[in-house]
Amino acid sequence: MSSTYGKILKIATFGESHGVGIGVVLEGCPAGIEFDAAFIQSELDRRKPGQSRITTQRKEADEFEVMSGVFEGKTTGTPIALIIRNQDQRSKDYSHIATQYRPSHADYTYQAKYGTRDYRGGGRSSARETAARVAAGAVAKMILQKIGIRVQAYVSQVGKIKLEKEYQQLQLAVAEDNAVRWPEPETAKVVFDYIDQVRKEGDSIGGIVSCVITGAPAGLGEPVFDKLHAELGKAMLSINAVKGFEYGSGFAGVEMRGSEHNDAFFTDDDGKVRTKTNHSGGVQGGISNGEDIYFRVAFKPVATIMQDQESVDEEGEKVTVQGKGRHDPCVVPRAVPIVEAMAALVLADFYLRHQASKI
Repeated sequence: MSSTYGKILKIATFGESHGVGIGVVLEGCPAGIEFDAAFIQSELDRRKPGQSRITTQRKEADEFEVMSGVFEGKTTGTPIALIIRNQDQRSKDYSHIATQYRPSHADYTYQAKYGTRDYRGGGRSSARETAARVAAGAVAKMILQKIGIRVQAYVSQVGKIKLEKEYQQLQLAVAEDNAVRWPEPETAKVVFDYIDQVRKEGDSIGGIVSCVITGAPAGLGEPVFDKLHAELGKAMLSINAVKGFEYGSGFAGVEMRGSEHNDAFFTDDDGKVRTKTNHSGGVQGGISNGEDIYFRVAFKPVATIMQDQESVDEEGEKVTVQGKGRHDPCVVPRAVPIVEAMAALVLADFYLRHQASKI
């Protein structure tokens, strides 16, 4: 089904942008994991709206409730159900587009597929659904923490402004110290001001979120169709507004020769097999090789802009869609925890599949 993901660690999200709430059922989580509710809330706080003037001003606390699967502070091994109730719906903000198709939104395609649609913020197609993923991803991070795997994402490009340094040259932790989640403090304000200027002009801008996974052991992933990088790509492309995914050397690798691109093996002082370079992005043959896994996710400019746009309505008649509502001028700062959550779910699922393959 379109609302489920995973093989052993499975999630199913539910809810709409302007309904009672959104939530997730997480199945396959091992019993006995310390359930850190404060950590889950902190992850949701990183994604929630209203963080600064360059994010949507919708006011949602995004506080979650545990409905099942946790007892005395630990997971029980049964399905974990979490719900986040909506508090600041303004459905009237969307009444003017009840029969209109907004450019580059899912309005027309949902109508074509289902014969009906929830026009209030896009309903199920709204990025508000991703809060449920972040909550589930936080649980996945708890699993990964026990085996030493860490997932860290950050904004590496907004419009034409891009980080020139590789992730190894950056202090990724400082990305959380500014509103744009930019790991280069001396240029973070430039990025913030640029997004703010785009907002003032009633427009939007896209960007790139980079992600690094450290501590992953060799052997995660499946050959042929369930390759690790393929699942990461699928997970990232399932996030709203994502238009591209590349891992390792990515598209830039086409400019290199094989003699430059090949990652030579060596044995380190601890007897561990390593590679001298990591153009492979930590994945070879669809399976992790023990090096850092790194990838980039491209997000388009947010489709809702505060400008009038030409379109058609359900009758095919020409209309002018008015720019109204509360929306992010640039989605990438709030997308960082979403990228991390989906990456964590993929890695945790593959780890559990790897463990099962040894039995």
